[in-house]
Amino acid sequence: MAGLWLEEFEEGMVFNHDLSRTVTEYDNMHFSLMTMNVQPLHIDAEFAAGTEWGKPLVNSLFTLGLMIGMTVGDTTLGTTIGNLGMTDVVFPKPVFHGDTIRARTKVKGVRASKSRPGQGIVTFFHEAINQRGEVVASCERAALMRARPTETGKGGAA
Repeated sequence: MAGLWLEEFEEGMVFNHDLSRTVTEYDNMHFSLMTMNVQPLHIDAEFAAGTEWGKPLVNSLFTLGLMIGMTVGDTTLGTTIGNLGMTDVVFPKPVFHGDTIRARTKVKGVRASKSRPGQGIVTFFHEAINQRGEVVASCERAALMRARPTETGKGGAA
């Protein structure tokens, strides 16, 4: 698996993810309409021109999803059981069409599950950063992770 097993995570680890992505008008329009978010600030250039931004803002939930998605290959690909929650989601700077986003992750905590042998919880702090080095999104995410399989095929002790 490309993702790390529970035992491979250590509090304080930092991942500067290699993937980056330039956000397009299509990304924003498609995501907004697909999720039925018809906020004109996202999908109406004429309306957005009259706002303080002067142009459409990228849907913040797209930014959140992109940020989390960019982290998967280095952290949880194939080794996660599922997300348990995301907290402290903030968007300190806007994202516009043409911005290029990259992600950084810090491991905030690692612990064995009290109720699920061979599994544990890793708490991540994710940040999305634009081409100017500005943080445009961040959140804390808890993921239920698999421990490294043992010879029996089940996760080992964490």
